[in-house]
Amino acid sequence: MSTPRVTKRAVSDAEPNRRRGGDLRVLLSPISAGSTSGFMGVGTLEPGEFVAEHYHPYSEEFLFLVRGRVEVSVDGETVELGPNESLMIPKGVRHRFTNTGSEQAYVVFHLSPLAPRPAYGHVDCETLPGPGELPVVGGLGGAA
Repeated sequence: MSTPRVTKRAVSDAEPNRRRGGDLRVLLSPISAGSTSGFMGVGTLEPGEFVAEHYHPYSEEFLFLVRGRVEVSVDGETVELGPNESLMIPKGVRHRFTNTGSEQAYVVFHLSPLAPRPAYGHVDCETLPGPGELPVVGGLGGAA
């Protein structure tokens, strides 16, 4: 068994991904940090931008809004988040994030546990708004 390693990464070290909306960056994951229980990253949403509706069959998602205002549609209900507020979204619950404010929103996210396979980790529920490929989280589990 290998020894876990301490991993430090800056936001600028992570590739931006706009496929699901906004600018999402996976910072610490099975691929980038050797994590075995989950992954975390950050998202930047300009006013009016959104992350398309989706759900995670195997993972809870934890959000912390650093700045801005975000409206989260959770199974059709609306939850508003302001700076320094957090939200936990249970496994299997559909959700969509929209920046409803007039300034850039910046959110930290963490998902755990990992799905049994990367392809099982994330289910999209609407047409994806952005260009490019989906982010790769990887590992034995790993949600995409």
